[in-house]
Amino acid sequence: MIWLVIILVVFIFQAATILVLEFRNPSKAVAWLFILFCVPLVGFVVYYFVAQDYNKRKKVRKAGSRIFREIRENIWEQAHIVEDASQMPDHGFEHQQRLFNLLTHLSESPITGCNHSKVLTNGEEAFSAMLHEMEKAKHHLHVEFYIFRDDVISTQFQEVMIRKAQEGVKVRFICDGLGSHKMSWSFIRKLKEAGVEFHFFLPPLIATIDRRVNYRNHRKIVVVDGKVGFVGGINVGDDYLGQYPNIGFWRDTHVQIEGDAVYFLQNTFLNDWKLASGEQISEPQLTELFPPHICSGEERIQILASGPDQEWDAIQEMCFGAISVACNRIYITSPYFIPDPALYEALKTAAVSGVDVKIIIPYQSDSRLVHLASLSYVEELLRAGVEFYQYRKGFVHAKVMIVDELLATVGTANMDMRSFFCNFELTAVLFESSSMNRLIEDFERDLQECSKIDLEVFQGRSRGQKGAEILSRMLSPLL
Repeated sequence: MIWLVIILVVFIFQAATILVLEFRNPSKAVAWLFILFCVPLVGFVVYYFVAQDYNKRKKVRKAGSRIFREIRENIWEQAHIVEDASQMPDHGFEHQQRLFNLLTHLSESPITGCNHSKVLTNGEEAFSAMLHEMEKAKHHLHVEFYIFRDDVISTQFQEVMIRKAQEGVKVRFICDGLGSHKMSWSFIRKLKEAGVEFHFFLPPLIATIDRRVNYRNHRKIVVVDGKVGFVGGINVGDDYLGQYPNIGFWRDTHVQIEGDAVYFLQNTFLNDWKLASGEQISEPQLTELFPPHICSGEERIQILASGPDQEWDAIQEMCFGAISVACNRIYITSPYFIPDPALYEALKTAAVSGVDVKIIIPYQSDSRLVHLASLSYVEELLRAGVEFYQYRKGFVHAKVMIVDELLATVGTANMDMRSFFCNFELTAVLFESSSMNRLIEDFERDLQECSKIDLEVFQGRSRGQKGAEILSRMLSPLL
């Protein structure tokens, strides 16, 4: 009898600890309590190592912002900063002063007005563009990916980095310690022997000991000489070229940027480099890393970073703000659709009020648990008027949102809570009609490769399927 009392007291203590520590995040608390009920004690141990907030977060923010503070004044003088909504493209922003104010206060990355962008809609196109620009590097080459495999296309990237390093170009290379854990040491050794500076971001063992394993660097960045940059959903691997038979065609979106917005891609990379390597970048080096730009276009672009190193959950707040003011159209493509409560309600409200809301998700996902969790959000949104489409040509991995003629986004963040609140993420916000029209064309072309989810048919799924979705929904804040 005494043992039952002890077990009960220990269990109550564990549950109370989770409730106290997660009182600001009720959905997250429910998820961890569910795990605790399923696997007592083990669940609490996992919670201790995985769930705690990014420790020393304020210190991380302070370290991360130092680089930018030292060069900020020079960038602000060099860059064409958009300071008023009247300077935005004339297709609706003159009536959206509140949205403009939100965007310009979310981060230290302003909207810049001297840029040119090119949308890249598959791995072949993106890899070709990245390798082409990397070959042009004269001063420095910065490369950062969540997943960097050890295969054919990654070897091409390796060869370019080695060649540029041997030519005297400063090559810095970061990979996430968990996402790229399969990269072989022989692959890394070749890079280092050629002079490429390489670091893993939070290797699994160190991250576990330091209780930061839950916070992954999901960013994908390439910066060439501080003048040309890339960001989007594409990692480096043959699967992104459709070379994996079990996945098939891989549909993704990346964007190439030239101009002042590259300053803020560069700043994000350097903050990540500081956290991964501990290297102090000297002020003379910073000046060379942020060279003056010759204005090559008039596109307005904003680079938004979010993660434990940022003061705001900028990408989630941008999405919420844009969805909330939508009048005509909201198009979203996301491989993982697990919206937080605010975005869930915003999408439902928009659809009920007559906005055309279309969302593309995969038909077959690379994670069954996440796929089930995504489907758990579908029925109520279908009832509200949201249209869901499942991509059937292969696997859709693009992270794109288009709102009216106001803005479009291309980046690394999925429409899920992990991307919004845990991972280090990066998104380009595009405001010009040319970029948005290209993304709309791609979206409408993707719809032709989709099957529309019918509400009546969807309601007829089996009880087992519904039960699996409910259980996955309970874990969705952690997925």
